[in-house]
Amino acid sequence: MKVDLIIPTYKPDDRFAELMKRLAQQTRVPDRILIMNTEEKYFTPDAVAGMEQVEVRHIRKAEFDHGGTRNLAASGSDADLICFMTQDALPADRHMIEELLRPFEDGQVAAAYGRQMADFRKNPIEAYTRQFNYPDADRKKTKADIGQLGIKTFFCSNVCAAYRKSDYDAMGGFETHTIFNEDMILASRLIEAGKAVYYASGAKVWHWHDYSAKEQFTRNFDLAVSQQMYGEPFTSVRSESEGIRLVRSTAAYLLKTGKWYLVPRLAIQSGAKYMGYRLGRAYRRLPRGIILRCSMNKGFWQREDNGDHAKRN
Repeated sequence: MKVDLIIPTYKPDDRFAELMKRLAQQTRVPDRILIMNTEEKYFTPDAVAGMEQVEVRHIRKAEFDHGGTRNLAASGSDADLICFMTQDALPADRHMIEELLRPFEDGQVAAAYGRQMADFRKNPIEAYTRQFNYPDADRKKTKADIGQLGIKTFFCSNVCAAYRKSDYDAMGGFETHTIFNEDMILASRLIEAGKAVYYASGAKVWHWHDYSAKEQFTRNFDLAVSQQMYGEPFTSVRSESEGIRLVRSTAAYLLKTGKWYLVPRLAIQSGAKYMGYRLGRAYRRLPRGIILRCSMNKGFWQREDNGDHAKRN
């Protein structure tokens, strides 16, 4: 099958150059790699020098949209499978693309996403969180799993993901004008349509963020906003219980491994996440000034073309 890979970039750095180097070494190199770069002045062509399958398209910052920009790139693809990555994700080995594509041997699978890992030495809390959310075991998720998995049934991440192009097109691609979460929104629609989303644990990438408590707050605010904007099925299943289980499990890990001094940091970050999420759920009742202070993606609220998505009661 023909495979295209799409990577949005903004001010790509040395990590992006390393990503391109590792992609060239994959056992299954994508047939075409399309870079959707925001602001040409920040792009250094040296990172893709010598890679004949790479195409670079530049857009203005005002044109960028989490779903729309990816849709724009995918609209020119005639591949059977389209993959997506972010510029800060690094393949952990030479088999990442190969493992990401393997689930599509099953005709019910419409989307697959890989395993994100963090370095325990550099950020123990984030590393354990990644291990909790991305275990070392594959999982095929369908509508029948909602009762057991809840909101995690719809989880999918464009940090490292692939979609069957025919199913992607049938769903109309990603939702445009999204503040966040375009991947999970599409995954939920695929699940509701009777398709399957597959977690491919063998498709491993190094990817994590060293967010401050404030950044955790704003990110979770936007996450909750996206879920509220698109309603069902997100609002019909609870997600707080999974978060509580993660915090308890992480605290137990820190105490067991002698990293008790990180427990206060965990408590502060977890509290910030929870408060951001709860406020995001109630964003329609908040004044615009408060929303702008709470949101990580402030540009979303400042656009004139968000229509009913940004309206508040």
